Amino acid sequence: MPGELFAFEFLRNAALASLLASIACGIIGSYVVVKKIGFISGGIAHTAFGGIGLGYYLGVNPLFGVIPFSLGAAIAIGLLSRKAKVAEDTAIGAFWAVGMATGVILIGLTPGYAPNLFSYLFGNILTVPTGDLWMISILDLSIAALSWLFSKEFLAISFDEEYAEVSGVKTTFFYLLLLCLIALTVVILMRVVGIVLVIALLTIPAAIARLFSRSIGGMMLLASLLSALFCLAGLWVSYILDLASGATIIVLAGSAFLLVHAGRHLISFARGR
Repeated sequence: MPGELFAFEFLRNAALASLLASIACGIIGSYVVVKKIGFISGGIAHTAFGGIGLGYYLGVNPLFGVIPFSLGAAIAIGLLSRKAKVAEDTAIGAFWAVGMATGVILIGLTPGYAPNLFSYLFGNILTVPTGDLWMISILDLSIAALSWLFSKEFLAISFDEEYAEVSGVKTTFFYLLLLCLIALTVVILMRVVGIVLVIALLTIPAAIARLFSRSIGGMMLLASLLSALFCLAGLWVSYILDLASGATIIVLAGSAFLLVHAGRHLISFARGR
């Protein structure tokens, strides 16, 4: 990105938010892709809209409403599917719908000017204030620390949960913890690409990284680098062409995903496989 763009504070904040978000995206996105729980991640992301409404209704920073709301939704979805034997897609669909509806109701009940919901649904990284950067940094550190501390357990339940349970790993506990980390990652990515597009940034970089990685650690590192590249490139393109930043980031990431798979297919075809 041209250096002169960083003369503006809002662009410096946007670039820093992109880099911070990429760390969580690469770490947690790798587990999401390996364990194939993208749909659960999408459900948590959309349920988080209720937390935005709660924040506005209480008159506090919406992020303070999203964090407990998202964590509660993650734990509830996990417990319903594991303990109450409710079908996973049913639990996700119910929380998805109720969370969005709750957000709309609470925002409607909030007196005064109705906030611009477009920025929360589709992201507006150019409006990230310095205060939010500190909160994102704390969430980032929490996600990285817990992922490192319980890396063996997360790896076990991601690749072979039945064997992990037989080996004595508390699979339900670590599954719920993983869902909570996904919820925290959603909170971070929400400021970058918005609720609707969170699932794309959470899965696309990790899905590309998986094709070129031989270990989960390498996958996380490459996914983080790709996420940072997509975010910074999308930020630059959206600034130059006056486009929606979140949508531009996802279009670039999705285009890269298609190009990588198309390239691998052509190489395999050329080799006669």
